[in-house]
Amino acid sequence: MELVVLGIGSNEGDSSAILSGAVKRLRGILTDLRVAPIFKTAPQGVADQPPFLNTAVCGFCTLTPQELLATVHRIEAAFGRDRTRERRWGERTLDIDILLFGQRVLSSRSLEIPHPRLRERTFALVPLLALLPKAADPCTGEPYAHILERLPDQNVKPLDCLE
Repeated sequence: MELVVLGIGSNEGDSSAILSGAVKRLRGILTDLRVAPIFKTAPQGVADQPPFLNTAVCGFCTLTPQELLATVHRIEAAFGRDRTRERRWGERTLDIDILLFGQRVLSSRSLEIPHPRLRERTFALVPLLALLPKAADPCTGEPYAHILERLPDQNVKPLDCLE
């Protein structure tokens, strides 16, 4: 079993309920599941869309990375995501990204681990570090906390701090 970290986000529909439902389904896949706080985040890449709610989970997995990817895609689809009809970095009912899979480094046509844009995204790093404050990039060994310190403000706020 390997420790897996998944980033979860939603900005379409009842995002709080969707995140809750996704976590419930992930409990059946990951053992010893832990859930980060939820953060309200400004959209990245495509600005003309609602803000996202983002969190992360970590737990132990017996699936291969490809099996886990297929499983999270099925969960996304169950919550209404249709990858064929969405714009890149646009609105979505549910997005589940594999951020880390143990210390693996993997690059294939369908999957990159660690997530290829993890080092650029505070909305992914903040929840990840809430779960694993000492997590480090498996490619470089650099602590993600150091990477986060260098990133510009991307308007990631704890949900309980909303105006």
